[in-house]
Amino acid sequence: MRTVYIGTSGFALEVLEASGLDPVLVVTRPPSARGRGRRVEPSPVAAAARAAGLPVREPERLEELIGEIDALAPDVLCLCAYGALVREPLLSRHEILGVHPSLLPRWRGAAPIERAIMAGDARTGVSIMRLVAELDAGPVCASAELEIGSREDYRSLAARLARSGGALLAGAVAGPRDYAPQPGEGVTYAEKITSADRVLDAARPAGELERVVRALHPHIGARLASGLGVLEARTAPGPEPALAPGALGTGEDGHLYLGAGDGALELVRVRPPGGRDMDGAAYARGHVR
Repeated sequence: MRTVYIGTSGFALEVLEASGLDPVLVVTRPPSARGRGRRVEPSPVAAAARAAGLPVREPERLEELIGEIDALAPDVLCLCAYGALVREPLLSRHEILGVHPSLLPRWRGAAPIERAIMAGDARTGVSIMRLVAELDAGPVCASAELEIGSREDYRSLAARLARSGGALLAGAVAGPRDYAPQPGEGVTYAEKITSADRVLDAARPAGELERVVRALHPHIGARLASGLGVLEARTAPGPEPALAPGALGTGEDGHLYLGAGDGALELVRVRPPGGRDMDGAAYARGHVR
């Protein structure tokens, strides 16, 4: 089968690698500023595809490549975490399989993995759909369900979803593809993660804050209003120190705690502004009285 793969992020790369596909063309977003140094670099998909000797295109707009894609006569196009909407006339000219890491119609949109963890969902999954004009609303031809572990963060869940998604995509490409429309009920949207989402609101329950930390680790990162990054956290396992919401303190065990709306959240690993990752208890010894 002749395929064109369209994707940008590290997740999209993991899906491509897990699928075993050998696309005749890889399309990704142009180089952009990445990392703490804000260096302009190619996308993870572009870098890996070039290293594998695959032809790569990085257009500002996907529609710029319609003629080139048509000339390749692909059997199907595959898209995952591209980072831009696909519009007509490409939608009508080619069958496009979209890999989406949720059980559609739940968590359509930009951040389905993060939002599933934040919401405390017990399970999620991957869906293979045919792209249509409406966001993540196309008919589904394959899906797989995965449980979300009680201590699972974005990195571990995304890796499992990528492996599952790659296998599903390979099967969908091989065919046959029997599409079923998404149900009209149960639609939710996974809005893009904003800077406000990163800040832990100490008025909320400790369990919710712990899920935010897991959902944003390690790719985005949660933090306190003071700027202290929170890399790992857990709800207090026993009688927590009596702290007002937002206050930092230590327990009898010497560990670092944040007062929350219903108890306390232990800050297991933190990153001071401009500093290095460190154990929460070590931070407490130097900064909390």
